[in-house]
Amino acid sequence: MRTHTKETQEILTPQLAIDILKEGNARFVSNVKAHRNLLEQVNETSAGQFPFAAILSCIDSRTSAELIFDQGLGDIFSIRIAGNILNEDILGSMEFACKSAGSKLVVVLGHTKCGAIEAACNNSVHGQHVTNLLSKIKPAIALETETKTDRNSSNKLFMQNVTVNNVFITVQKVREQSEILREMEAAGQIKIIGGLYDLDTGHVTFYNGN
Repeated sequence: MRTHTKETQEILTPQLAIDILKEGNARFVSNVKAHRNLLEQVNETSAGQFPFAAILSCIDSRTSAELIFDQGLGDIFSIRIAGNILNEDILGSMEFACKSAGSKLVVVLGHTKCGAIEAACNNSVHGQHVTNLLSKIKPAIALETETKTDRNSSNKLFMQNVTVNNVFITVQKVREQSEILREMEAAGQIKIIGGLYDLDTGHVTFYNGN
């Protein structure tokens, strides 16, 4: 499989970009990888890159977007931070990916059994920096109003709901805080969507309606 060129990137629509990720995830789940010559891709991308998507995911070692979606060198921008939260630098990276580098899709990818979500649900304190990071997940906990008791990581349904809420909130923040991305999406140039990766199955559920 060849790397994307300026020409192939330009003809992609946001929906086609989503379809590429869905097809790649299906290959991953089936353990059937697309044939790639990675050394050849090193040479093909040495003069430039034309990724079709920017994916914000967690730093969890089991959630590499390139592997989950069976993509090669030069195919996606991979942005990783614990809890797939948003900050100014990540937002700037997304804007660069789409406005400057031509990507057609922004994906906020959460995952099941997330350690950051778990720590936030348990009100864990880990020092200033980690605690500040976990505070950005607290709105997702507040949004979960179905669970009245056992609002902690031992409650699997509560954890699942908070994890999904966190994805939706981050997607919403991308739109609210980036005029550039909001206008590009309104013009049909990009899509901003969410997704959830299942650590047990390897399958990604997409939330296209965000």
